[in-house]
Amino acid sequence: MSTGHLTIDLGAIAANWRSLNALTSCETAAVIKADGYGLGAGRVAAALAKQGARIFYVAVAEEGAVVRDALGERAQIRVLTGHMKGDTKLLADHNLTPILSSIDQIDRHFQELPDHPFGLQLDTGMNRLGLEWDDWAKVAEPALRRKPVIVMSHMACADEADHPMNPYQLDVFHQMTDGITTPRSLAATGGMLLGADYHFDECRPGIGLYGGLPFQGARPVARLDLPVVQIRDLTEGEVVGYGNSWQAERPTRLATLSAGYADGLLRSASNRASLWAGNRPCPLVGRVSMDLITVDITDLRDDPASLALLSPEQTVDDLARAAGTIGYEILTGLGARYTRRYAGEASRFGG
Repeated sequence: MSTGHLTIDLGAIAANWRSLNALTSCETAAVIKADGYGLGAGRVAAALAKQGARIFYVAVAEEGAVVRDALGERAQIRVLTGHMKGDTKLLADHNLTPILSSIDQIDRHFQELPDHPFGLQLDTGMNRLGLEWDDWAKVAEPALRRKPVIVMSHMACADEADHPMNPYQLDVFHQMTDGITTPRSLAATGGMLLGADYHFDECRPGIGLYGGLPFQGARPVARLDLPVVQIRDLTEGEVVGYGNSWQAERPTRLATLSAGYADGLLRSASNRASLWAGNRPCPLVGRVSMDLITVDITDLRDDPASLALLSPEQTVDDLARAAGTIGYEILTGLGARYTRRYAGEASRFGG
């Protein structure tokens, strides 16, 4: 093995969806944008469809076309960036449902695909996507007459349970939508964990499906093993890697592993992260380079053939903390050079 090996547990993803679904009495969708958070949107979608998920969210129409090929016509696939210029054929050919977020998008959709399903997104304070108060007042009546599949908004701070933005956005969403008969959705993973007041008619978990915070009960989904290319012995005082950023303070046994920032290992993890030999941590020393990292294995009894970067001992959020980022970035940055294996009971449903 000359590249890292990524094992993706589809059974764990399915279990995480079931656990989140059990928190609500409404529809539970699944967010599979960014190639299923880096883990393979088609395989993830097929596994979740087997569990009962019927609605899937992607970021852009091109992603939706890939998911449609994996699922056939059995699911509703919604595009969060809406109906962009040039998307009409993709939306029509693959039966994708755009979530319209501006008057321009609404006009484009009604002109180019007048009988095609759509949803609407409102801005309740995040100031990213969605119709603001004045625009919503102008288009709400005619748009709702065309029976959108969903009216939704998105929360800015739901991963912080006590943040005052959460009740503020909930109140704004009520003010903008109370009295409509269209299904409503406000909560992603964090919002689901805030309780039933945030659930409305549909929840749409994302990161919680993939083993990430704020869903504390999530099962780990990804394991990443990196092969050892070379082992060498250093004397006290020798330095390692670009910039001489680490110096041995004792006689050190050093392993060089095949992976680097070209594979999604953030350079900010240099001299901060650990790799694991079973339940034994081994510090990453020196700078992360494009293709290689160096690890102190002095305290191991035997030389390893590989070390784990993601494992039950080190989750995506553990690694993210070491790199000064979030689990989302770790997952979506997993590189194309890794060999991949899909494990778990659900792996037989995905082609």
